[in-house]
Amino acid sequence: MLYAIYCLDKPGSLEVRVGNRPAHLAYLESQGARLVTAGPLLSDDGQTPLGSLLVFEAGSRDEAEAFAAGDPYALAGLFQSVSIRPWRRVFPKG
Repeated sequence: MLYAIYCLDKPGSLEVRVGNRPAHLAYLESQGARLVTAGPLLSDDGQTPLGSLLVFEAGSRDEAEAFAAGDPYALAGLFQSVSIRPWRRVFPKG
């Protein structure tokens, strides 16, 4: 099953995001094809990151939660909130 993981950063935490970005990217790369897509949520200026959106394939919600909890951003305390929901791909068809 696919899970959408929607994370919002704590206010004023840009330095935490920037400082942990290399470890975060390495963690995402280590997931292989299980990570369907990922990227930052941006403010209205189209530049400033405010959070993260990831779609992850997992065998259970517990597995998706473990993936989210193991993210170096989460371990560094970057996120104000994390929401995990089952998600179904409609487009592109595949």
